[in-house]
Amino acid sequence: MKINLFGTPFAGLPGTSGSTNGTGTAARFNQPYGITTDGVNLYVADTQNTVIRKIIISTGVVSTFSGYVSIPGFVDGKGSSARYSYPRGITTDGTNMYISDTYNYSIRKLVVSSTVVTTVAGALNEIGTTNGIGTAARFNSPQGMANDGTNLYLIEYGNNVVRKVVISSGVVTTLTAVSFSQAKGITIDGTNLYVADSYNCAISKVVISTGVVTTLAGYTPGSGGSWDGTGTGARFNSPRDLISDGTNLYVADTQNNTIRKIVISTGVVTTFAGNSTYGYADGTGTAARFYSPNQMASDGTNIYVADGFNHVIRKIVISTGVVTTFAGTAKTSGYADGTGTAAKFNFPYGMTTDGTNLYVSEGNNCTIRKIVISTAVVTTFAGAGQNCSYLDATGTAARFYYPKGITNDGTNLYVTDAKHTIRQIVISTGVVTTLAGTSGTSGTTDGTGTAAKFNTPYGLTTDGTNLYVADQSNNSIRKIVISTGVVTTFAGTSGSSGTTDGTGTAARFYYPRGITSDGTNLYVTDYNNHTIRKIVISSGAVTTIAGIAGSSGVIDGAAINAAKFNKPTEIIYIAGKLYVSEDGQNTNNNDIRLIQ
Repeated sequence: MKINLFGTPFAGLPGTSGSTNGTGTAARFNQPYGITTDGVNLYVADTQNTVIRKIIISTGVVSTFSGYVSIPGFVDGKGSSARYSYPRGITTDGTNMYISDTYNYSIRKLVVSSTVVTTVAGALNEIGTTNGIGTAARFNSPQGMANDGTNLYLIEYGNNVVRKVVISSGVVTTLTAVSFSQAKGITIDGTNLYVADSYNCAISKVVISTGVVTTLAGYTPGSGGSWDGTGTGARFNSPRDLISDGTNLYVADTQNNTIRKIVISTGVVTTFAGNSTYGYADGTGTAARFYSPNQMASDGTNIYVADGFNHVIRKIVISTGVVTTFAGTAKTSGYADGTGTAAKFNFPYGMTTDGTNLYVSEGNNCTIRKIVISTAVVTTFAGAGQNCSYLDATGTAARFYYPKGITNDGTNLYVTDAKHTIRQIVISTGVVTTLAGTSGTSGTTDGTGTAAKFNTPYGLTTDGTNLYVADQSNNSIRKIVISTGVVTTFAGTSGSSGTTDGTGTAARFYYPRGITSDGTNLYVTDYNNHTIRKIVISSGAVTTIAGIAGSSGVIDGAAINAAKFNKPTEIIYIAGKLYVSEDGQNTNNNDIRLIQ
C-alpha cells in the first residue's frame, strides 16, 4: 500500500501491500490509516499489519515502532511485545502517542521515548457507549482521533458520535448529541473539531466548548458528488480523513480519488490534488472496467454483477468474458424504472435470480428492484425509492434501511437489512415481513425470530430449508431455520475475530461478507482476512481454500498459499466454479476472480 503527500509517493509502493521496513518506496504497508507527526518523524497506524510504523521525514526510512506485524491481540508492553487489533486513529502531544485500537474497542497510550504501551480507556471486547473513567468506559469501533494537549477527541464509527477523553484523568464523556453516519476522520484547530462524515458526504464542524454541530461543506446522505462550491453547495463522495493548517482543511475525498481544500472562514471548496475518475468500460475480460462490483447472480449462461459505484447492472457472458451494461445509466445515480439503460439505480448491492427475473437490493435507494432478464425491464418490487426507513408491509408500501445481501428459495426472497434484521418477501404477493433480528438493535443473541440479534448482516444464501448469514460485525456465520425462524451460530464466535480453521464455533473469521453454496458446502469471502473459506454444511468444518490470511494482493495461483485477494466481497458458485468480486471501494481490485 502507499502513503501519499498530495499525490507524491513518499513511502511504500502504490498497489503493493506488505510489511517490509526500508527506505522510501522500498518499504511496504498494508492499509495505513491514521498518521501523525512530531515534526521530525511521521507515525502511521498500519492497520492490517496491526502495528505502528515510524518514518524519518528527512530520509524516508521506515521502521516498525510498536506492535508485532500481522499478529493482532491486546497486550500492554514495550516495543514489539505490545499488541493491537487493527489500530486506525493516531495523534501525538509530542511526548506520547494516543491510538484508537479499533477492534480492541479501546484507547491506547504509547510513550515515544520508551515505546511503552498502556491502555487509557475502554476494555478488550467490551463494546458499548458507557461514559466513565479509564477502563470502566466503553467504546464501539473508535477510529479518527485528535488532541488539544489536554483532551483527546475521537470519532466512534460504531456509535456515530464524538467522544472526549481527559488525558490526565481518563474521564470519558460524549461530546456531541448529534449523530454522524459512518464518520471516520477528525481534526482540530484549537477551537473547533472538523469531522469527515463519510456516509453523509459532508464535513461537519463541532464547537468544542458547546458540542454544537453544524455542516461546514457538502451533505448528500448516501449520494455523493464531485463538484467544487461554497458550503453545502459543494459535493464530496465518502470523505475519509482530513487535516488542518489552521486556515484551511485538506480532505481525502476517497471515492472521488482527490484531495479537496476548504477555506475554513468561508466554506469555499476547491479540488487541490487528483482527478475524479471512475473505472467504467465495457469490453472483453481485463479490458472491461468496474467500480466497486458487489453481489452477483447467474442464469447459467451469463453472470450479472451489481456494479455499485457505476450504478449499473453489468452482464458477463461466461463463455467469452464479454462485458456489457445490462441495466442502469453508467456513472449516473438516480431512481427510475425503465428498460435497460433508461433505468437508474443508486449503488446496487445484492442480487439474486429465479431464472426468469433478477432481484436487486439497492442500497442507497432502499428498495428491491426487479429486472426481467428477457427484456431488461426494471420495476420497483418492494420499498419506496429514496425513502430509507423500516416497515413491514406489501410491495412499495414496505420500507427498507440500506438493504445489502439477497437470496431466494423460489418462493420467497430473503434480504439483509442494515437495521440488523433478515427480511422475507413473498415473491407472488410482495408481502414483506421480518424473519429474524430486532430492528435497530444489534447484538449476538441466538433465539427465535425477533428475539435473535445480528450485527451488520451482509451476505446470505439458502439450501431451501435454512438460511446461512454472513453476520459481518459478529465475525460469524449464523443459521436460520426458515420454517421456524430459529437462529443459531453455525461457525465462528461473535465478537472474536481471527483466521483459525476449525469446526463450528472453534473457527474464526474477520468480517465475513459474501456467502454461497453448492448444496454440500458453503463458501465465504472472509473480507478482512483476504481469503475464501469453505464450510462443510453437515459438520461445520471450516477450511481456507484460497488466499493468504492477513496478506492482501492481486496474485493468481494454483496453490492455496500462492493466490492473493484484496478484500473479497461477494462470491457465487456456478457449475463447479467460484466467481469472486473484490472491493473496489476500498482497494484497487475492481475485478472478478475465478476459482476452479
